[in-house]
Amino acid sequence: MKRGVILLAAALLLGGGATGYTLRPGREPATAGQTGQAGLDLGVPGRLLVRDTVTGLVRGSRTRCERFHAAAGTGVCLVTELGAVPTTYAVLLDRAMRETRRIRLAGIPSRARVSASGRMISWTVFVTGDSYDSGGFSTRTGLLDARTGRVTVTIEDIPLVKDGRRYYAPDVNYWGVTFAPDDNRFYATVSTKGRTYLVEGDYAAWRARVVRENAECPSLSPDGRTLVYKKRTPSGAWRLHALDLAAQRETPLAETADVDDQAAWLDRNTVMYAKGKDVWAVPADGTGTPRLLAANASSPAIT
Repeated sequence: MKRGVILLAAALLLGGGATGYTLRPGREPATAGQTGQAGLDLGVPGRLLVRDTVTGLVRGSRTRCERFHAAAGTGVCLVTELGAVPTTYAVLLDRAMRETRRIRLAGIPSRARVSASGRMISWTVFVTGDSYDSGGFSTRTGLLDARTGRVTVTIEDIPLVKDGRRYYAPDVNYWGVTFAPDDNRFYATVSTKGRTYLVEGDYAAWRARVVRENAECPSLSPDGRTLVYKKRTPSGAWRLHALDLAAQRETPLAETADVDDQAAWLDRNTVMYAKGKDVWAVPADGTGTPRLLAANASSPAIT
């Protein structure tokens, strides 16, 4: 597959995938992994972390990210350094927000996720130049196993089963990974032939299968029993839904606004998500009402 010039328009066309990111002269380059992070400790249980949409900084630190997520004392910061050709990196952070590893990526930051144990890290970027893509952009989703150090640059080659058969197509794209508590099973979105699907993957066996249509950017509950994802409605907007994996029962959440984000879990009963310029929370069982969690914020994570 050919690689091309990275276009900011790709993110905008895919519904805000690079919210808060612009290329303009004079902007200070995004930075990550500085020392002296104002006492921010990613290992403190129950701490809410967000990216400030005004400054781009992870609040409580001097680390600027385009996308951020953290768990169990491990953080991932997707950062774009400006230059003649902007360069994107996935920067791995320890509990003191110090850089431990940097992986160069080819694209515009879109999604980032760390498993509950801190072992598995995933990222998604928008890219351009794929020969099959008439729209001019696609995605690349990669994985890092922090225990072994193994990096999977793209999961596009994972054997995929759809309708009981091995599925082949040149336009397969993945994004929005979420990990199960065992750090082996994962869920993600796959798109092909104009449709999107929820897939379940097995990291060790390196295989995946389609489990449901029209489910994007999944987020698995801490107990591994419920998936929350955005679902395209007849009006064209995305609405958050919860899926009971055992019963295969789907429930729309009380947030009725258009939400173009990969939700995260605030606790075992509540999900949080970016809506507009702020982070909101809503019960995961369809009851209650949305509440403002953090103003001028995005990329929520709970340590």
